Parts: sequence; C-alpha cells; structure tokens
Amino acid sequence: MKFEKLSENKIRIILTMQDLTEKHIDFHSFMANSIESQDILLDMLEQAKKETGFDPEDFNLKIEALAMADTNFVFTITKVSPEQETQKNIKKKFTVKKKTLNSSYNTYAIYCFNSFEDFCGLLQFLKKSKLCNCISKIADNILLYSYKNKYYLQLNNINTEIALKYNFYAIITEFAKSVLNSRPFTSKLSECGTLIMKHNALKTGIKHFAKI
Repeated sequence: MKFEKLSENKIRIILTMQDLTEKHIDFHSFMANSIESQDILLDMLEQAKKETGFDPEDFNLKIEALAMADTNFVFTITKVSPEQETQKNIKKKFTVKKKTLNSSYNTYAIYCFNSFEDFCGLLQFLKKSKLCNCISKIADNILLYSYKNKYYLQLNNINTEIALKYNFYAIITEFAKSVLNSRPFTSKLSECGTLIMKHNALKTGIKHFAKI
C-alpha cells in the first residue's frame, strides 16, 4: 500500500492485489461498496493520516476508485470544504465514484522482471505450490519477452473465473512489478521486444528452468 500527498486537500492511495490477499479481503465485496469495504477505507484513511498528515476530520470526502488491470486499485481522495457542502450538520460523508477500465483491459496483464533469475525464482516457487496444476488455466496465452535488459511476462485473456488467480497475483508481485496500462504495452513488446517463450511461458519455464 502506497500513499502520495498530492496537495493539502488531496491524496492518492495505491492498493495492490497482494494487499487485498494479505488482509483477506474479497475483491468483489471490496468493489461492491459494502460495509466491510467502508471499514477498510476508514482504516486506510487512518494510516494515510500517519503517513502523510492528511487529516479528514470535519470534512466531507470525495473518493474516486480506479481499478487497474485487475491487480492495482488507485484511490484519489479529496477533502470537500464546508463552503462546498450542500448539507449541514454532516460530520463526514463519502461520495464514491468508481471507474473501471474496459473489460478487455481486465483480461490482460504484464509483469516486469528485473532479471531472468527473478523469473526463474517465480517458476521455482510455483513448482512447489498448489498453483502448479493451475498454470494452464490462468490465461489462454502466456508469453515471455526480453526488452531493454528486462523480462516481461504477458498474460492474454486471463481466466477471471479461476479461484486461485488472486493467490497467483500475490505470489508474482514478490518477483515482478505489474505494468500499468498493460494492453497498449503489448504492442510495444510485439514490435520491439524479443519473444523468448510462447504459448504458456510459465508451464514451459517450469519444465526447463525450475530446479527440483
């Protein structure tokens, strides 16, 4: 979880899928604006106050939530001054505006590895985990590219129904970083990158590079 103070009245909070997994938060319940998700937001605001000094006390709050490629969530939180309030005697009110990318974006993801050794580290971990038998179900096509001395794992047509996908997201972020706006970046990899493994790079990689 990362906190950025944009101004005295505005902050940005970046929440990863790993954060959700560690806190045992269900993705769908979180985005449904349930009571549980409001409690989570309050906890986030408390932590933001400690990290950035952003104090929402006695202010209405406008919260915009942006879901990025099914892996990261970006919250922009703005304090609304008393002059802008349309109702009186309200201590705190949440106005949540959720934005989601086109559904096609949610079925594509790219992860950047600093080295091939980091990619092999993921393969070794997956080989020993219960996810090993689900590798072929994670996405229709999983490619590995080399580009500017880094390695990129591209997942096309992610299976959004697979139950263990959040476990996979949490694991892979230990070895690589998610690339935002991944769908446009696929063209860059296709044009300028070197394709190292095609079809299912995870399955192929585990077969040839994961140590016993």
